Amino acid sequence: MRQIFFDTETTGLDADKGDRVIEIGCVEMVNRQLTGNNLHLYINPERASHEDALRVHGLTEAFLADKPKFAEIVDRLLEFLTGAELVIHNAPFDIGFINAELKRLRRGVLTDHVGGVRDTLLMARDLFPGKANSLDALCRRLEVDNTKRVLHGALLDAELLADVYIRLTRGQDALLMDDHGDAGNSDMHVTVEAVDLSRFELPVLLASEAEVAAHAKLLADLDKASGGACQWRKLQPAPQAVA
Repeated sequence: MRQIFFDTETTGLDADKGDRVIEIGCVEMVNRQLTGNNLHLYINPERASHEDALRVHGLTEAFLADKPKFAEIVDRLLEFLTGAELVIHNAPFDIGFINAELKRLRRGVLTDHVGGVRDTLLMARDLFPGKANSLDALCRRLEVDNTKRVLHGALLDAELLADVYIRLTRGQDALLMDDHGDAGNSDMHVTVEAVDLSRFELPVLLASEAEVAAHAKLLADLDKASGGACQWRKLQPAPQAVA
């Protein structure tokens, strides 16, 4: 499975009001292995960044002045992304900006070219409800080193996202599975010897008198609090005390 961890930097927050993409970072992973085949692009937006955005990414108008325009890199970008699943943190933001750029060139929308989109922000909200789930917060929670992230950068953020994603999904894909759900090499056959459990005599530990009394008091309190509706008290026989 080919996945691309994808991030952008922009001149501002609103693509519908003319803000533009100025940097794109793409990090490739195939079958949960980072390949090193990454794509990093700076783009001349033909406009200045808002002050708040400039404080975030630090990419000045002067620095971007000699960089290619989006129309000059669009073919290279789409060729790199074609067929892959994009993994994006807060996907609607980045996709909205790329779609606005594609619309200017009459090149459709991003989902016309890729195999799918996975939003790690939604994944994190499911796993950590009620907690901060920004990329920085996830790096801290999942022990991903982000000490180099002084300013936001599309390639660095995509690299961090790849590490975060691997940690978010460990336990789901930690073992490679074949099409039939078998771990490891599908040619490997494991024989498990049957065990006759009748050979074993399991010990039975009875409750002490103090434990029986505590149990009875707890059930009585539950029965009282529920107005006599404690089903466990009705169905469960009282525990036997140790003789």
